[in-house]
Amino acid sequence: MQTRTLGRTGLEVSGLGFGCGAVGGLMIKGAAADQERAVARALELGINYFDTAAMYGNGESERNLGRVLKSLKPNLYLGTKVRVPAADRRNIAAAVTSSLEASLQRLQLDHVDLFQLHNHILDEGRDSDLTPGIVLGEVVPAFERLREQGKIRFYGITAVGDTSALRRVTDARVFDTAQVSYNLLNPSAGAAVATGYPAHDFGNLLTHTKAAEMGVIAIRVLAAGALSGTEVRHPLGSPSVEPIGSGRDYRIDVERARRLEPLVREGFADSLVEAAIRFVIASDAVSTALVGCSTLEQLEYAAAAANKGPLPPAALERLKVLHDGFVGEPR
Repeated sequence: MQTRTLGRTGLEVSGLGFGCGAVGGLMIKGAAADQERAVARALELGINYFDTAAMYGNGESERNLGRVLKSLKPNLYLGTKVRVPAADRRNIAAAVTSSLEASLQRLQLDHVDLFQLHNHILDEGRDSDLTPGIVLGEVVPAFERLREQGKIRFYGITAVGDTSALRRVTDARVFDTAQVSYNLLNPSAGAAVATGYPAHDFGNLLTHTKAAEMGVIAIRVLAAGALSGTEVRHPLGSPSVEPIGSGRDYRIDVERARRLEPLVREGFADSLVEAAIRFVIASDAVSTALVGCSTLEQLEYAAAAANKGPLPPAALERLKVLHDGFVGEPR
């Protein structure tokens, strides 16, 4: 599998990343033997970036991944995340530090390659949401101290929230990476969308991350599964998923996904899933496309799709026409 440079980190990461969250669910609710087989197979396929978080399964994802890594002793890059709870906003540094210590214990590691802020970033933060001022003034110093202690190598954000706030944090050029929501249903992080397009407008955020030399980990690549074109979910996955940046609910995302099937019928891809993965890696601003799986077969399919390379320019032009059909619809 081809690799790409993760921004200023200099790390060469696989074009497809292994997501360990609840949407796929394998690393949270799967059988231990299946988890180990999937990680081992991913490594064989050339996947070398694995992404987890403290909140995935209330620590179960990290715990299971840690067990597998101890058994396999692989050479890979690992990222995890901290979500600062509303109750800890008055002592963010302590919350960040304690979260990382707990993550390292579950992962059975003394450091991680990438530590990411998981909170939403809003112009006016409330509850567990954080403002750019808090992120830059309190979170960054806490992350820097952890880097100085050798417990993290690099740090990043999850780019979800108000576009103006995300731009302010990105343009500060202090974070190494950003997890950016980018998919066939909402391409606004990578290109301008028409007024009235029914999705959150991320305002071509990828131009900002690129200017800041940030590595980009594309998330919601399959719109939490909606880009399979079916509402049926695997038993290991989350039974219901709230969209991030796309439609009002999962059902609407599935309905819109089905309207993108001309990409398949016209021979640009073998399936919507393949088209979704190849669309994301068509952007040179994306370092890795993060996909979560429920089964080994899904992992194999995702890797095969990534290995076909980006969608051709003709497919991207066809997609623009299909997207025009969404304009003016209620989100």
